[in-house]
Amino acid sequence: MTKEEHKQHDKEAEKSIKEIVEKYGWYVALFHATDYLPSFAYTIGLWKTFRHPEIISFGFKTETLGTILNIAGDKVKSGDIIQTSLDYDDFFDNGRAQFINVHEGYLKDHFGYGLWYNDHRTFPALQLVWTDRSDRLPWDAGFETEFVHRQPLLDRNIDFKFREAKNLATFTTRQWLELRKPILRVVHDTDGDWQFLTGDQMPEDIKIVALEQMILRDKTLNEVFNLDYGEAAERDAIGAQWTRSKIEKQVD
Repeated sequence: MTKEEHKQHDKEAEKSIKEIVEKYGWYVALFHATDYLPSFAYTIGLWKTFRHPEIISFGFKTETLGTILNIAGDKVKSGDIIQTSLDYDDFFDNGRAQFINVHEGYLKDHFGYGLWYNDHRTFPALQLVWTDRSDRLPWDAGFETEFVHRQPLLDRNIDFKFREAKNLATFTTRQWLELRKPILRVVHDTDGDWQFLTGDQMPEDIKIVALEQMILRDKTLNEVFNLDYGEAAERDAIGAQWTRSKIEKQVD
């Protein structure tokens, strides 16, 4: 999608959001899963219309996510105030849900249109969390591992947003490790490897360090935790805006 096409898409989406919120009280934004990132959906309008926190959920088909968030919207519209740490059995035919508070630091990562709708002011949000096939929640012992990455929990891990283990081996440069030069390019390879590059490295400068070591020195690297497979991000300096792009496929 070109920059002009992206602008046109945003313009049409914003128009649709305003119209639907005005008519129904809220809008549900839907995002499909990729090979790396889970599907998710969130409401827009609950805060402005009803002074109720917005709601987000992850991991199901977008049709299912839309249904459960509209159930939540109907509850709010009828005057219910959704509570954290309580069991709700009216979202699924089998299984229960609980809600947790979304940390403000995750709003920019997941509520893009929601921030736009609220004039880029922060707002409260809740995450609808679902159980596995044995009725266990993600924080319960024995929660099924296959669902862990489908349902990131937005009330925690704000200082380390990456889904991988903290001791994951990642590629960086001698210039970062020894000369403390800033990371200006991050690459998430199609095979899952992460590269944190200073931009002036040569092949012989590549070093391997734990992912946590990168984040402990530069917490702004958390801003690109959701780079998909085959994506890269570049910036001019620490704290500058990242520009994302697809990695160009090399021809043998």
